Amino acid sequence: MTLNKTALTLEVGANETLSATVEPSDAADKSVQYSSSDSTIATVTPVQGKVTGVKAGSTTITVTTVNGQTATCEVTVTEPSGG
Repeated sequence: MTLNKTALTLEVGANETLSATVEPSDAADKSVQYSSSDSTIATVTPVQGKVTGVKAGSTTITVTTVNGQTATCEVTVTEPSGG
């Protein structure tokens, strides 16, 4: 399984959706579960993979298939540049 990004930088309040590709392409169950190692830095919706920056810092988003395969994306959240 792969993610469309292995690293992501977001501003606080911004969001981006990650996309997982499950192999093989004919796998019976392609459902995945997303989780954040620190939801005080960035949250992620468990099914859709929408990552939202909460406060400045770094965290890891992990996506797991039903059969236990995992992929990760390192997320860095920065303060908004406009001030």
